[in-house]
Amino acid sequence: MVTFVPFDPALKRSEATLRAPNGALLHVVKGAFATISSLTPSCAAAATEEEKLEAKGLRVLAVASGPPGALVMAGVIGLSDPPRDDSAALITQLGGLGVRTVMVTGDARKTAETVAALVGITGKTWATTPLPGDIDAESYSIYAGVLPEDKYQLVKVLQKHGHIVGMCGDGANDAPALRQAQMGIAVLSATDVAKSAAGVVLTEAGLGGIVALVEEGRITFQRILTYTLRSIIHKIVQVLFLAAGLLMTGHAILTPALMVLMMVTGDFLAMSSSTDNVRPSPRPNIWHIRNLTLAGIAMGMIDLLFCIGTLATGKFVLGLDTDALRTVAVITLVFSGQAVFYVARERQRMWSSVPGRWLIASSVADVAIITVLASSGLLMTALPLQLIAGILCAAVVLAVVLDSAKLLLFRRLAVT
Repeated sequence: MVTFVPFDPALKRSEATLRAPNGALLHVVKGAFATISSLTPSCAAAATEEEKLEAKGLRVLAVASGPPGALVMAGVIGLSDPPRDDSAALITQLGGLGVRTVMVTGDARKTAETVAALVGITGKTWATTPLPGDIDAESYSIYAGVLPEDKYQLVKVLQKHGHIVGMCGDGANDAPALRQAQMGIAVLSATDVAKSAAGVVLTEAGLGGIVALVEEGRITFQRILTYTLRSIIHKIVQVLFLAAGLLMTGHAILTPALMVLMMVTGDFLAMSSSTDNVRPSPRPNIWHIRNLTLAGIAMGMIDLLFCIGTLATGKFVLGLDTDALRTVAVITLVFSGQAVFYVARERQRMWSSVPGRWLIASSVADVAIITVLASSGLLMTALPLQLIAGILCAAVVLAVVLDSAKLLLFRRLAVT
């Protein structure tokens, strides 16, 4: 062997020069069929064989040899790299989650279209390179014969159109696109370069990890959205209710000891929420903090009216003294907090999904603890059980009212 040039993705070929025993030089070139056929005289037999192999979804390579400058087609090679059996089902599952799957490959157009059909990817094919920067990327589902830099360009174009892009790759030449994408995903068998460039490395073969990744990300988003909504509502209620209580009674409506008690019971519920059953959203999420804040303010005002109404009933209707009103305030805030949590945890009706068992246990414990303390007079003035039960029933009604208001607000403000 005189010279050897390894495979160049940009040229789509590798080549070597050999010296025969008689001293003659022999040049051998191997690579993509279209590339090699452009270096040799037309060969109808090879072209026919190429079409047959590509129709089967095989990756077709060609080999040419001969004296330098006088290459002739030596043969074609069909490489089988079939998709996994679960690929079609997983791509369908991604589609159900609102994720559009696009095939980007260096293989020939017919090979790409055959494989795409096997996994359920349909649509128009782009098969020229280089990829222009103004391409209407949303109009194509299959990109064939692309160069490594085309993958990077495609990611940038999709991002320019406002898409959140996930790029899945395995080779070193995929690294720029993996780094550019919002979610670069390296498969199990990827090179170290690809794994370093990616943000996520799958630990199992296939696309199942991508589906799990999308679902887990959306579950996490829903947990954050629930926490944010609850925080907005609680901050509005706690601050304004304390002010209203001060104006109504002339005294601080909560003592430091009662505040600590509320924090403890609230922490139990907050910690158990991390184990709650959360459904991933059926479509990609967009963070609309302004709209979420508006929804939280509106729901917080409803909760505030309930709390102030309960306190006013205790003072002006039942004639309770300040110490008893403090107990009423604590019970009202704890019970209304339970109502807010069960409403905020669901984007649909609050009974659309079953809460986690630890969340239910925490709720029962919170209600039981505050009921025992309030009825027995521990840490606060005792109240009759009938009054405590009445506030609990009123909180249930509050939950239904808040749930209806939530559906209307979420629909109007596009909170999902």
